Amino acid sequence: MRAVLFGGVCLALAACGGGDQGGGAPDADQIAAESAALTGYLDGEFEEELLRSPEWLTRLGRDDRQDELSDVTEAALDADLAWRRESVEAMKAQFDYDKLNDVAKTSYDIWELELEREQAARPWRRHQYIFARGGPHTGLPNFMINFHEVDDVADMDAYVARISEIGRVIDEYLVRAKAATDDGVRMPRFAYEQTLSEAQRVTSGAPFDGGAPSPLYENVLDNTQALVEAGAADETEAAALAERAARAMTDDMYPAYERLIAWLEADIVNTTEDARGAWHLPDGEAYYNWRLENQTTTDMTADEIHELGLAEVARIQAEMEQIKQTVGFDGTLQEFFEFMRTDDQFFLPSTDEGREEYLRLAREHLSVVEERLPEYFGMLPRAALQVRRVEAFREEPGGAAHYMTGSPDGSRPGIFYAHLIDMRAASVFRLENLAYHEGLPGHHMQRSIAQEMEGLPNFRGQYSYTAYTEGWALYAEYLGKEMGGYGDPYSDFGRLSGEIWRAVRLVVDTGLHAKGWSEQQGVEYALENSPRPEPSVRSEMRRYLVNPAQATTYKIGMNHILDLRAQAQAELGDDFTYAGFHDVVLGGGAVPLPILTERVEGWIAEVKAAQP
Repeated sequence: MRAVLFGGVCLALAACGGGDQGGGAPDADQIAAESAALTGYLDGEFEEELLRSPEWLTRLGRDDRQDELSDVTEAALDADLAWRRESVEAMKAQFDYDKLNDVAKTSYDIWELELEREQAARPWRRHQYIFARGGPHTGLPNFMINFHEVDDVADMDAYVARISEIGRVIDEYLVRAKAATDDGVRMPRFAYEQTLSEAQRVTSGAPFDGGAPSPLYENVLDNTQALVEAGAADETEAAALAERAARAMTDDMYPAYERLIAWLEADIVNTTEDARGAWHLPDGEAYYNWRLENQTTTDMTADEIHELGLAEVARIQAEMEQIKQTVGFDGTLQEFFEFMRTDDQFFLPSTDEGREEYLRLAREHLSVVEERLPEYFGMLPRAALQVRRVEAFREEPGGAAHYMTGSPDGSRPGIFYAHLIDMRAASVFRLENLAYHEGLPGHHMQRSIAQEMEGLPNFRGQYSYTAYTEGWALYAEYLGKEMGGYGDPYSDFGRLSGEIWRAVRLVVDTGLHAKGWSEQQGVEYALENSPRPEPSVRSEMRRYLVNPAQATTYKIGMNHILDLRAQAQAELGDDFTYAGFHDVVLGGGAVPLPILTERVEGWIAEVKAAQP
């Protein structure tokens, strides 16, 4: 393996590793033994890491510490960093990099890389908006509803204990948010307004007031009733459990939400009407540059990413022009965009029936593509996949669809979530493309295979790198056409609209955070250059403002995978197979893009070596 440099970290190079480098070349038995020992060490270290996070354990389907939630104070974060530093130092002292096989070297590199990434992130801890979109105020109830399984009374006891813990966690996050404002870091005003609305929705209804059950309490009632139906509790026990949960919500959880709401209402006056990107924060340029490096796992600059976006937008628009001509639309491409945004044929009604039809169509697209997977993949996921509407307390008009990973043991399926509160922001012509991205062969396939792999350290199935995971999902949209999808030209236009949106993101994310663009400038560029519905454009723009650089990862990752595929096809000719390529891309878990390059180039070399 050759050296890979990214973010100042030396990967896959013996000189970067520790251990005894002398003694001559190791033999096969030594390499096998050292590699197996490293895997055992890393599995033990990852188990310790898991035990430090009750939520992560629950997400993996385990019941360890299921009556607890994590300590999220800055002191706890420092302790986690110190633990990782000690773990990496011990690994370097115990293992000889030269005696590892290639798979083990990659595991060693990633374990070391994670320390470098955490240390690089340490100075920017307070720059990240804690209570913005997807923050703990909705994340914790969502976690309880979707991840904390209740099969017996002990599980429900733990559920109640965790409800009591939610208040503590919200308060700990609030301390950190206040510390950030002391450093001059505040999220945009719209984020304050959105968080206020979400926090109020979480705490509306029974048992907080006399209305219908709140989302979390409804889940409590569903769980206690399920215990009765399963014979795990009688009616009296179930009622007592529900009452304890209600008291935990009103006595422990609700006061913390009140404190959060009060602080948001008081501090919002310190924000401005205009939403600004990272450039306006203290050391904003350096912060954004770190975010780009962290998210893309490359050394691309903001200017390079911006220019790439402009070029990709122009290229994809040329393909869109061809589809416009195919369907016989008489007008400019921008007029065609408006037609696609507004014509009734592309939308289902904003009714329960319309929303259920949307979910049915998504399942139908997934069913069709699932039958074709064996032609393109050797490894297939075992985990089930469900398609659901986002829960009401966190649903928003135009919100981005997303995927939630299932449990490794298959007890909880992967879930493709769609925001359907505003059906005019959920166009049907983009649905096939969306199903490929979130489901198959996109996120569900990649993340499930990663969890189900054998022969790698356990952490390799759980760690994630956004440029890889989102790059794969966008590549999956493209692959869907090669697999026979998008038979309808409007659906194929939906594919291009998905790809051009990720190209637009390169332009607007760097525009917002590095070039001083206003929110409205970003909206206008996106509407001019894509067919995205305006409610979705405005929602997405705010997503980028509170999560700098994440939006750049999709297109950068996709392009990287396509470039590697083109390289493999050119070098292997008739010996290239889709299944071989896809299995090597998916078979190592999520990895930084430089390591993905090493994996693919290693595969190319192996195939060449096997040629007669």
